Amino acid sequence: MTLLTRPQKVYVVCAAIFLTALVIAEATAGKFFTAFDLPRAVTILGERFESVVMTAGVLAFPVTFIVTDVVNEYFGRPGIRFLTYVGLAMVVFEFVILRVALAVPTAPISPVPAEAFQAVFGTTTRVIGGSLAAYVVGQLLDIALFHRLRQLTGGRHLWLRATGSTLGSQFIDTLVVLSVAFWGQLSAGAILAITLFNYTYKVGIAVAITPLVYAAHAVIDRYLGREAEALIEVAEDA
Repeated sequence: MTLLTRPQKVYVVCAAIFLTALVIAEATAGKFFTAFDLPRAVTILGERFESVVMTAGVLAFPVTFIVTDVVNEYFGRPGIRFLTYVGLAMVVFEFVILRVALAVPTAPISPVPAEAFQAVFGTTTRVIGGSLAAYVVGQLLDIALFHRLRQLTGGRHLWLRATGSTLGSQFIDTLVVLSVAFWGQLSAGAILAITLFNYTYKVGIAVAITPLVYAAHAVIDRYLGREAEALIEVAEDA
């Protein structure tokens, strides 16, 4: 009987949390919600906005930020790249399952009518299509920035590489996914506005969750003991 080591258990738990949050974010991205009303209306590319509108997908994404930083810290670029590619495969898997679910006939006794299911998940499949490119580009950029900042700071200032990598990657990620998913359904002004709203939210969240990143590190350090330092040293050189 083969037992998982403590570092392996940490990686499995991180992967499970990351993949769950990722799939939920993709599945809920088709819904927009009003976060709050603006004190003054703003006009972006001819579109007037009196409130901040965001996609529901941003609610789960902060979890992926935390896990990405934690995996980067302890398992280096190979560990987070592998998780990124597994995440990509799971998004494709989600897309395939949704297409099958949309294609099968709806039973007369179904509590969710075909039209409602199509309205929700028909849009989601297009969102997932746009997310594939945006996700890979955003994640790989995040990984590169994280390790560049780690090198520049000599492994110090966790807060800087955790927030800096997120801020540098998420604008491109958000713009690409919204453009692909909603081009033709929304105006360019609306897409840009929602991108800016979502990105501003992500910036705020990236700063706000910094204590959670430190807390996660403290828990993992305590769980791994001396192994934590050894993992970090290997990750810095990976």
